[in-house]
Amino acid sequence: MRFDIHTHAFHPKIAHKAVAHLNDFYEVHCSGDGTVSHLLEREQAAGFDRCVVLCAATAPAQVIPANNYAMSLQREHEAVIAFGSIHPGYENWEAELARMKRGGLRGIKLHPDFQGFCLDDPRLWPVFEAAQKDFIFLFHVGDNLTPRDNPSCPYKLARILDNFPGLTVIAAHLGGYRMWEHALVALSPHPRENLWFDTSSVTPFVCGEELRYFLQSFPQERLLYGTDWPLYDPVEELERLQRLAGLSDDALEQLLTNAGALLNQAAASALTD
Repeated sequence: MRFDIHTHAFHPKIAHKAVAHLNDFYEVHCSGDGTVSHLLEREQAAGFDRCVVLCAATAPAQVIPANNYAMSLQREHEAVIAFGSIHPGYENWEAELARMKRGGLRGIKLHPDFQGFCLDDPRLWPVFEAAQKDFIFLFHVGDNLTPRDNPSCPYKLARILDNFPGLTVIAAHLGGYRMWEHALVALSPHPRENLWFDTSSVTPFVCGEELRYFLQSFPQERLLYGTDWPLYDPVEELERLQRLAGLSDDALEQLLTNAGALLNQAAASALTD
């Protein structure tokens, strides 16, 4: 089964505004319209069986609505695995974690740049402690800034991993969006059993030699394929990655299917608790 581990879909009422914001923030022209129907249409065209849709609460008041939407997406669309959200400013987070678990959510997405906090904010540490057995965390990491100025740099992620070795983490964008040299320094020298990397929003910014080097720097069984839709189209992104990386058929298939083991593990853990 093939997985796209990193996508976004928004409620139809706000999809156009969300896409406009992405266009402005990243200075791109999104390939999708932001709706789940368009997402699933493009995933099917690219040959993917499942996609993980990430929801992030941009403010504490958005935690409940974001998670309600994530649960509804997962209920209504067989091909969707939804990750919910939490915010360090949301006080009733313990009850919300329990509700998310009851609602069948397997993961939590944090995007510090959009949510307005630092990835290693001490307010998140009790959340990590409480949630580490029940949820996969997918973190946005990196940006076109210096590590000191970046709220989600690879060094902050390394600090979290050192303090919570039992936390299962997917580091988006190969560990640091447009900060790949820092990701290699902070994350590749010390392989961690519970750390995975997705490929989303990498191929538009690197040459083939760089991409091959980055992919080879991390454990192959820990690499996950992601498109960051609606920024990039699943069909076009798959073609671009293969053109740049030149992966063998077996290596490509491993990249596209690695997420199955991780997500199945999370599902099994939820059933046994």
